[in-house]
Amino acid sequence: MYYVSTRDASVRYTAAQAIEQGLSRDGGLFLPEALPRLPDLEKLIPMTYQQRAATVMKLFLEDFTEAELQEYADKAYGPEKFDCAAVAPVEALHCKTSVLELWHGPTCAFKDMALQMLPYLLTASMKKNGEEKTVCILVATSGDTGKAALEGFRDVEHTKILVFYPKDGVSDIQKLQMVTQEGGNVGVCAVVGNFDDAQTGVKRIFSDAAYRDILAQKGYVLSSANSINWGRVLPQIVYYISAYCDLLAKGSIRMGDPINVCVPTGNFGNILACYYAKKMGLPVKKLICASNANNVLTDFIRTGVYDRNRPFYQTTSPSMDILISSNLERLLYDLTGSDQEVRGYMQDLSQTGRYEVSETVKEAVRANFASGFCDDARTLNTIEKVFRDRGYLMDTHTAVAYTVLQDYRAATADDTPALVVSTASPFKFCDSVLSAMGVTEQKSGTGILEQLSQVTGKAAPKPLAALAGKEIRFTGVTEKEAMTDVVSRMLR
Repeated sequence: MYYVSTRDASVRYTAAQAIEQGLSRDGGLFLPEALPRLPDLEKLIPMTYQQRAATVMKLFLEDFTEAELQEYADKAYGPEKFDCAAVAPVEALHCKTSVLELWHGPTCAFKDMALQMLPYLLTASMKKNGEEKTVCILVATSGDTGKAALEGFRDVEHTKILVFYPKDGVSDIQKLQMVTQEGGNVGVCAVVGNFDDAQTGVKRIFSDAAYRDILAQKGYVLSSANSINWGRVLPQIVYYISAYCDLLAKGSIRMGDPINVCVPTGNFGNILACYYAKKMGLPVKKLICASNANNVLTDFIRTGVYDRNRPFYQTTSPSMDILISSNLERLLYDLTGSDQEVRGYMQDLSQTGRYEVSETVKEAVRANFASGFCDDARTLNTIEKVFRDRGYLMDTHTAVAYTVLQDYRAATADDTPALVVSTASPFKFCDSVLSAMGVTEQKSGTGILEQLSQVTGKAAPKPLAALAGKEIRFTGVTEKEAMTDVVSRMLR
């Protein structure tokens, strides 16, 4: 199986080449020329999550052996990393609604599902490609990707990793996780601006041919751990297929029954992975895209117009505070089959901040996706109500998804069994969750973790509880125009 760029399909890459490079030099994103068919679900049901992961990923990674992928999966999703044997458990919430919990890994967010696997895929890809340089991994984060990438690549040989996060755009716990990160090959820097500024800055560095040459002379090659890297998207396809198998095993559905999946998403990578699973044959009826007040994706799905020329809001679900959804480009390529058409859309976005897709693409989007959004007040209300009624504690992003699902059901009378994707532990957003519970006097620092535990009767995850007393290592702040200088200083 070969991979092509969304902006130039004339050059074909192996999986190892695409994963190592991360972002195509033309600014496009890599994706497979064609999607494989879904494996036999009956055979997957009795497997462990690790075995399912190796089986699914092998369909996409022909230049990797089954033994290699099984070894990587066993290490990435083993008990020393994840606090739950199921890795990504499916919990029944109430009739026809289940929650896919993706936050049982070392950083308590769904990014662990891909970023515990990516270091193995990336370092193996470099060996397969004969690359002897040290890889410098650049990451822009809206909160969760940064810590997950730092933890995944910490002290991995022949790698350095530098994470940029929006200075005032992450939760206190998310920031503390990053700035206390251990490891000799890691760096963290705040960017004055929002996530889109950080992400645009990273893409600009990748697209600077002269700067890449300078780094090459110093013995470095650039790569990415953001979801622009195919090695990030692929492991996410696994957990949707695995979740369907778990629903079958629990008797919640029968083989072939359709499900709806509601995903809180800002950069579109998480829901795109489910779209790929659907294209492979997974019985998904509707993909419901849930947004917060930064509802650029909601408007696009409803109108076919993508317009980032709008106010940017800092919300209680900060990992979704995004107005430039990079992975949407992959969907556009899949629906159009035309790199020329995608290039046109991306050029319009760069020059004017908006684009409008063709009527054919609009119809295809609506056939697969529904969308909705909710504000902070409704998000907090959902957290309180679900906890009061069901005893289930949600973080803010999961609450956005649950609220949007309820809105969708009310508007359509669609009672198809649904899966709500839970992307983070509620303890990563203690202040908002406590506010939802009516607690106005909140403790500072890591003391807020114990406070939330006392209020809810739920235990804080061990990786978060362990933050208490950790040394703050990184205090740097940069303007978005000077991000290249930060990279250069790290790679002296």
